[in-house]
Amino acid sequence: MTEYNDEYWMRQALRLALRAQEEGEVPVGALLVLDNQVIGEGWNRPIGRHDPTAHAEIMALRQGGTVLQNYRLLNATLYVTLEPCVMCAGAMVHSRIRRLVYGAADVKTGAAGSLVDILRHPGMNHQVEILSGVLAEECAATLSNFFRLRREQKKALKQAQRSDMDNSPE
Repeated sequence: MTEYNDEYWMRQALRLALRAQEEGEVPVGALLVLDNQVIGEGWNRPIGRHDPTAHAEIMALRQGGTVLQNYRLLNATLYVTLEPCVMCAGAMVHSRIRRLVYGAADVKTGAAGSLVDILRHPGMNHQVEILSGVLAEECAATLSNFFRLRREQKKALKQAQRSDMDNSPE
């Protein structure tokens, strides 16, 4: 059996991030791997599901729990394209994953060291190993491109609305 490396799995997570983008969601993808096999995958879906907890990481952890028939995901590694938020980091602690590997840092809301470090907090009953920066540039570019396009769409919409108002009879 081929032993895949962190970059390989992060590329798979990036593919999932693009699925989120296709659905109009912020492009974040997550893959849960145990013994060199995917046991869970997820991509951001809070908008489409009307669910604030439907982050990529939560979706992957839920699927992993179902596959293993256990909420404890011992020895699993979670690959995520963006540093997890506080909610997702808390879920990782509770699920007892062994390792988190993420791509882009999130200085505004990152809970794996950028803003706070939930995963290695000494008061927690479980600590998670962290490897950051795997394919960071590609992961960050995916997010940057998404938000740039979104800003351009909003700007074009405003211009079209202004143009409609300018051309309307009074």
